[in-house]
Amino acid sequence: MTHATAQSERKYPCDRCPLLHRDSFRRFSDDELAFVSGFKKGELFVDRGATVMCEGASNPHLYTVLTGWGFRYKLLPDGRRQIVNYVMPGDLIGLQGTLTGEMQHSIEALSPMTLCMFERNELMTLYRAHPPLAYDITWLASREECMLDENLLSIGRRSAVERLAYLVAFLVGRARTSGLLSGNAVSRLALTQQHMADTLGLSLVHTNKTVRKLAQRGLLRWTDGGCEVLDVEGLKGLARWEDQEARQRPFL
Repeated sequence: MTHATAQSERKYPCDRCPLLHRDSFRRFSDDELAFVSGFKKGELFVDRGATVMCEGASNPHLYTVLTGWGFRYKLLPDGRRQIVNYVMPGDLIGLQGTLTGEMQHSIEALSPMTLCMFERNELMTLYRAHPPLAYDITWLASREECMLDENLLSIGRRSAVERLAYLVAFLVGRARTSGLLSGNAVSRLALTQQHMADTLGLSLVHTNKTVRKLAQRGLLRWTDGGCEVLDVEGLKGLARWEDQEARQRPFL
């Protein structure tokens, strides 16, 4: 059984946050760190496969992903699923529900996750007291829009082989900057081919054939544990895509 457990006790106090010491994330000022520490209300621990947020529901919290990763998705009435993006450490989730009153998508955990919880009704205090942090939230929302633009381009105009090459390169780049993966030559993405099919808008059969084509080129290898990425630069070249991830990015 999968579940999510919230608690007010903190395994990761803000001044010992594991994201603070990663080069890809900007540093807080002392005042900002003190504010965020008070803004944080606790931590949510989520099992792999659990639903973090559900489309149509109203949730009183915002979350920052601290460890683990998951995916955002929407469902059609007949159960068909479209994965629209992936969430990784440093990502803010739940902002949409803050602005619209209810979530317009769902989020499921791909691995055990730890999330920092913030009361969404205190968000205006952040905007009033710390405009630079408010700008950071705007930056994160804009970044999400840019990623969705690229994903839409991929589904609309790239071939199946190019789509899969882009997706794998995109996920590896994000996973490395967020700390999910190290810079080793071989990176492993714990995804199923169904996840890839639901992201790319392809059938499972077509996705499997496309995976084999990339494997034949020596770009990746499929194992029981998921996708082993052998040549990220080769995947980028095939997709005609350059990673634009900023050297440093904000988080809350």
